[in-house]
Amino acid sequence: MRKNIVAGNWKMNTTVEEGIELADQINSRLEGKEKNCEVVICVPFTHLTSVNAVIDKDLMGLGAENCSEHEKGAYTGEVSAAMVKSTGASHVILGHSERRQYFGETNEQLLAKTQKALEHGLTPIFCVGEVLEERENGTFNDVVASQVEALFSLSPEAFSKIVIAYEPVWAIGTGKTATADQAEDMHAHIRKVIEDKYGKEIADNTSILYGGSCKPSNAKELFAKPDVDGGLIGGAALDADSFMGIIEAFD
Repeated sequence: MRKNIVAGNWKMNTTVEEGIELADQINSRLEGKEKNCEVVICVPFTHLTSVNAVIDKDLMGLGAENCSEHEKGAYTGEVSAAMVKSTGASHVILGHSERRQYFGETNEQLLAKTQKALEHGLTPIFCVGEVLEERENGTFNDVVASQVEALFSLSPEAFSKIVIAYEPVWAIGTGKTATADQAEDMHAHIRKVIEDKYGKEIADNTSILYGGSCKPSNAKELFAKPDVDGGLIGGAALDADSFMGIIEAFD
């Protein structure tokens, strides 16, 4: 049975001290609360060890926002999957649209990153999604399918350990949101692409998160859709009350 997941992506926000405070606030709000989803916070590299020390791992998981495709070596400024794992993290976001857009990450590179994450026991939250031009010219299903298919050299066992996050790139930070029906249509499409490669059981058990301006006001409608298994949350994850409002949308 696939998991419902609410994952926060803090992006390049908060100092270490602010991050510790935010993580502690979320942790406190989760204490003694019955929740119907897994919770993960994905924080800047600089925060991982400090945040790991203040959260209860029974209440939430900890993730990084990226990792290198290299195991180790002369790659100044890079952070390996082994380094991420050593901080106590359990998850890593890979292929976020901002990484693809601003840093030119390719499908081939993202496959290598995913393989490294899996080798070191991390759960990849693998992001896919189309830009506005692709949404408007009707190629969005093919674009997203090709991004998912970049992982199709993985064994069924390896692929089954991945979480997919669908980001309509045109809805990130713009105030626009895909309708719940648009989100459901794409999530169902992604699940069918996975089924065609790996079979119905793996497809049915793959968690697919929505990652486009999800907030407390629209989370319940989005999460009610049969193929939407939670959210990858940006701005709303930087406020403990907003983040909790999204978690509580799974009632």
